[in-house]
Amino acid sequence: MNSSAVPAPVAKVQDREPLLGLAPLMTMAFRGIDLTLLGQRLIARASADPDDANALMDLSIVLQLKELRDMGLAVQAQALHLQQRFHLPARGGVSAIRLLAIMAPGDLMANTPLDFLLQHSDVALDLLYVLPGKPFPPALPEHDLIMVAVCESERNRALLQRLALLAPSWPCPVLNLPERIARAGREVAHALLASAPGVHIPVSARLDRGALEQVACEQRALASVLEDASFPVIIRPLDAHAGHGLMKLDAPHALGEYLRAMSEPEFVLSQFVDYRSADGLYRKYRVALIDGRPYACHMGISEQWMIHYLNAGMTESAQKRAEEAQFMARFDRDFARRHARALSAVAARLALDYVVIDCGETRDGKLLLFELDAGAVVHSMDPVELFPYKRPTMQKVFAAFRAMLSRAMDR
Repeated sequence: MNSSAVPAPVAKVQDREPLLGLAPLMTMAFRGIDLTLLGQRLIARASADPDDANALMDLSIVLQLKELRDMGLAVQAQALHLQQRFHLPARGGVSAIRLLAIMAPGDLMANTPLDFLLQHSDVALDLLYVLPGKPFPPALPEHDLIMVAVCESERNRALLQRLALLAPSWPCPVLNLPERIARAGREVAHALLASAPGVHIPVSARLDRGALEQVACEQRALASVLEDASFPVIIRPLDAHAGHGLMKLDAPHALGEYLRAMSEPEFVLSQFVDYRSADGLYRKYRVALIDGRPYACHMGISEQWMIHYLNAGMTESAQKRAEEAQFMARFDRDFARRHARALSAVAARLALDYVVIDCGETRDGKLLLFELDAGAVVHSMDPVELFPYKRPTMQKVFAAFRAMLSRAMDR
């Protein structure tokens, strides 16, 4: 027999390569590294050893980062069929805290990206995926703390309700209790926070295609489906994030054109708020609330109302970066102090140990809430040569998260 035809031996479990995880893979993509060769290597590993769940899970992330979402989720399902637990060791392999994260199957926005917060730390992180229709695993990895990393969404709602029934029986401290995560949903958040001092949160409504088509044809008034609303409004598909399908509509006919271009059955409609500053630019802030205290994560400045940090031109503008550096340096004594009552009210009413808010400021000085989401990426991926001010700021965020875990262990 030709030796080249002999199949490679299947790797023993202890010889398999460890999980890379989301943080290093997204960092590579963020910095413009082509993940094609890595993806091919992961495919080769999975072909040589069909039980290599780590290779499949990393391949799932690579595919999603290459905008092959459906293919990535199919590969993730294969990985979860093999095992539900994935391990990311502490720095140097020696852990001071063992954190068990409860995860939901889904895309990159389905769960809190904890590995960004814990990279290079002394915290060992186990990711335990709970699957629909399957029992909770009877044996859990050894852990000191549990954090529910499942994010609020229509898809995750049943899982969060299931976890809420289980959480009281867990013998260790639980962070981000599942029954509180639902408070981050747009409609629930509006009911919870509209009366908070210093807060402005636009009214939102979940609407099906039929109701919106009636508004588009002017058979129904906009105010009949969205309380006291007038054009312009903002629309997005239900559970959409990162700007997918997000659009500002100025008139009923624009709503009709939007619906003809979209296939989704349900949408979220919100009142648009013009939050331009006096210089005509829009400013959006990302703030992490950790144990109730606010921390600056980034600031995007743009000529466009729909700001994503990557399209705000921060890399190209030294002036914008200088303003963001000033925002971060003065955050505790400026932005956080100016909005202290609002941020305190948001933290108290959500009662989540960790949540990220994307926000702006209204022209009358209120904190304008766009989104409340523990699934937002809080990171230190930006190149140091262009953003030298960011790494110290983000290390402060990571240290605060680590300190929160220590306090939770002491409770």
